Amino acid sequence: MDRVRRVRRPRSVLALLTAALLAVPGITALSSAARAADADLARNGGFESGLDGWTCTAATTVTSPVHSGSSALQATPDGSDNAQCAQTVTVQPNAQYTLSGYVRGSYVYLGANGTGTTDVSTWTQSAPDWQKLTTTFTTGAATTKVTLYTHGWYGTGAYYADDISLVGPGASTGQPPAAPAGLRTGTVTSSSVALSWSAATGATSYAVYRDGVKVQTASGTSATVTGLAPSTAYSFQVTASNDAGESAKSAAVTATTTAGTGGGSTDLPAHALVGYLHASFANGSGYMRMADVPDSWDVIDLAFGEPTSAGSGDIRFNRCPVTECPNVESDADFKAAIKAKQAAGKKVLISIGGQNGQVQLTTTAARDAFVSSVSNIIDTYGLDGLDIDFEGHSLSLNANDTDFKNPTTPVIVNLISALKTLKARYGSKFVLTMAPETFFVQMGYQYYGTGKWGGQDPRCGAYLPVIYALRDDLTLLHVQDYNSGPIMGLDNQYHSMGGADFHIAMTDMLLAGFPVAGDANNVFPPLRPDQVAIGMPASTNAGNGYVTPAEVTKTLDCLTKKSNCGSYPTHGTWPALRGLMTWSVNWDRYSGWEFQKNFDAYFG
Repeated sequence: MDRVRRVRRPRSVLALLTAALLAVPGITALSSAARAADADLARNGGFESGLDGWTCTAATTVTSPVHSGSSALQATPDGSDNAQCAQTVTVQPNAQYTLSGYVRGSYVYLGANGTGTTDVSTWTQSAPDWQKLTTTFTTGAATTKVTLYTHGWYGTGAYYADDISLVGPGASTGQPPAAPAGLRTGTVTSSSVALSWSAATGATSYAVYRDGVKVQTASGTSATVTGLAPSTAYSFQVTASNDAGESAKSAAVTATTTAGTGGGSTDLPAHALVGYLHASFANGSGYMRMADVPDSWDVIDLAFGEPTSAGSGDIRFNRCPVTECPNVESDADFKAAIKAKQAAGKKVLISIGGQNGQVQLTTTAARDAFVSSVSNIIDTYGLDGLDIDFEGHSLSLNANDTDFKNPTTPVIVNLISALKTLKARYGSKFVLTMAPETFFVQMGYQYYGTGKWGGQDPRCGAYLPVIYALRDDLTLLHVQDYNSGPIMGLDNQYHSMGGADFHIAMTDMLLAGFPVAGDANNVFPPLRPDQVAIGMPASTNAGNGYVTPAEVTKTLDCLTKKSNCGSYPTHGTWPALRGLMTWSVNWDRYSGWEFQKNFDAYFG
């Protein structure tokens, strides 16, 4: 009877069901709390603040096309990179989340890694107009962070993304720490300053700022900032961070580095002109005798010493034969001319490698042969040192070699060991220079080796561990700012050869330092300005990327005086910039000494 009456009176049934649900502890309260806590956890999902919050490769923001607002992401995969953009967000364990976003282009992916359960992704093969992608996941019992990402596919052209969101329960992150107190300096050298500070309550890490630019992070309450210029004043601040964010900057402290020696201790002039002399071959520029090199050239690199085979490490320097260079001087005259140059304060080096000289020190036997054979060349001709011009496939990184400060790849480790041995053998006056291509250095801002997900060119950034390990022994780094593709600068814009802007952006990266592969916790520290020269082709015949004397002057004005700059915002002013390098002395003579004359006119 009661059951019949309840069937006939549905309102009473509903009331009883509601009461029964309320009687089950936590059911209604839990669902209400979950609904109340749901939020969009993605930071800057509409890319209205540029790439803030995202770590990207080959990406920028555009104003058209957009799904909503005023900006969207544009990322361009190539043959070795899928142009991924990612960000890590804080989540709750055992919680459900919905990831969505609008995309357009061919083969666009949206997904999440580190969920603690099953990582998810969704994709579209073709989206000629904006298309919404959506997927869901549940976090694991111990999961507190998840990485969201979007990417395209290799070599398929640009894709676009906008309005990416992650909706679900927000984690309780509390408040950022207070700014650290008690910042003070410790030991100060010609190239470093030690810092320490008091612990900030709730902090999980700290960031160190030099002249307003973040240069490194620390897990404890001390750090040493390296790569500084001698006799230079710097200002330092620190911040504290936790999952809730970063604190304000601490009060600043200043320190002036001491007048040091180090890798720049050789008696080069304050501003030096470096050039390569075709000593082992002739080409369209013609052969030039050592004695005929003008006095303007402060460092003369003999091109080239080459290996007997790529993996032998056995380097030979063969002077140009008479059949190829009819006006070549004798060995005796060549050596006498070297001595005369040195008596006039010039440095003469053997340059190893070049376009055709692939050197791969894959074994310790090759390393030892390198040291022995290079020493023999230096001793035979009475040279001042060594230039490393490894190109092509001489240097590349193994797939598991991801830390430029602690390399494990044999060709890298053995080269570092060989150069340190040569430096120790010849002493403090030994001149060590390097002439890498932009692909091996500045491209490391975006990519390093094969990358976290594989597929990248293993040569990318491969010079960085060598430069870093030898930074205290390095006299000059003159990157070849020529024969280069577009390179992303610290302004996250691509820069191309042909004008002052390219040289300014590439050099600023060396003098300001940069995060490797976009990792703010893994920063390649800046070089001293006296260790840096800018590599340029002497003429249109010498290589791609020639710039006129007027553009060379603009480059020097911007970097040494912060005047005559273009659109690129430099991170400092470096009057102690060492100078210019060119390929080559021979090509400059062929073009009427245009490069040399402009250098002389600028620096007097």
